[in-house]
Amino acid sequence: MPRIVDVPEQIRHEIVAGILPFGGRVTIDELASRYGVSHMPVREALRELRGEGLVIIEPNRGARIRPIDQKFVANLFETRSALEIMLSRRAADRFKPEEANGLERIEDELESEIARCNWDAVLVSNRRFHQLVNRVADNPDALALVDRHWLLIAALWQRYGYGPERFAGVASDHRYLIKCFRNNDAEGAAVLMGAHVLKARQELLERMRTAASAAAMAVG
Repeated sequence: MPRIVDVPEQIRHEIVAGILPFGGRVTIDELASRYGVSHMPVREALRELRGEGLVIIEPNRGARIRPIDQKFVANLFETRSALEIMLSRRAADRFKPEEANGLERIEDELESEIARCNWDAVLVSNRRFHQLVNRVADNPDALALVDRHWLLIAALWQRYGYGPERFAGVASDHRYLIKCFRNNDAEGAAVLMGAHVLKARQELLERMRTAASAAAMAVG
């Protein structure tokens, strides 16, 4: 049987891995040849990825991976912060004990992966943690926007790096958030989530500035 290729997932993977660089132009012919598929699944994949914010499609010019700069990232986190604060507040009002137990199990897994320095698995658990919070909040439209942002942010962390110093803070924040959700403390959850997103923004922007300075020095 011929191998079935998930074209959107392949493109996402190569964006995250840096194989398809931010700002780089891609063509349907190139991608179809690369993945061994016809033009139609590539067109559909690019439309899907445009909806996620990963690809820009320009009339008569084809497609390119979204270019990223520090201003864009700051704006992205500003939007994400507003959404996640709102979702955390709503979720805290709705959390039941069994849902809080599920959140705690995810956090246990996340911290086990931190101890093993398995950063890819940490990212998966981190996303599961936030997805559960956002599902409890029960606002599908906001959740769709957060998921779209998450893909871009994951690609950026992969590009600029992450490590134990980041995830130790993530784990601490999560434990305090779980306490708020168990106690249905909506305001506490909102404040903690706002700080949680702000810290991520500051660290990612600092990593971007460091990388830009290193690139400038290498050129000079």
